[in-house]
Amino acid sequence: MNFSIVPERPFDAAAIEMLLQVAFGPDRHAKTVYKLREGVEPLPDLAFVALDEGGVLQASIRYWPILIDRRWPAVLLGPLAVNPVHKGRGMGKALMRHSLAEAARLGHRLCLLVGDHDYYAPFGFVHAAPFGLKLPGWVDLDRFHVRELVPGAMAGVSGMVGRAPGAGRSLMGSGARSVG
Repeated sequence: MNFSIVPERPFDAAAIEMLLQVAFGPDRHAKTVYKLREGVEPLPDLAFVALDEGGVLQASIRYWPILIDRRWPAVLLGPLAVNPVHKGRGMGKALMRHSLAEAARLGHRLCLLVGDHDYYAPFGFVHAAPFGLKLPGWVDLDRFHVRELVPGAMAGVSGMVGRAPGAGRSLMGSGARSVG
């Protein structure tokens, strides 16, 4: 299946919300990572969607600004969502590769997420708890991960993950990258 990855556009919001509802259900807002995102805009340069050949949104990925121990900036990946009809066709993995490369290119040093270890480990994510990283709420520590986007970025970094003040702006952007 051919698809393209494009920056998220303002008019994608409703389709993304429907996709997240299908993928994660209505209880997703009670999760710890959603509390970190509440009232904060996703980073517009790290919000991407995958469109099928007909231009219909089939997958989405977003990143959010966070601070570790109130001093080390990082990004929080998630959610990554793929239309269940298209799971296993490479959209999610392509969004991961594309967005992580872009995060590194933009100068971000660390990326955190909560998700399935077997899915995220091949992208370089490792368990975060052994580094002394903590989330402000319950989380299954087997699902809490970190990845250095710059080698050595975790040196000396530990502590509670918190919200980044004054982060985000409205989503803008254009351009596409064909994948398939």
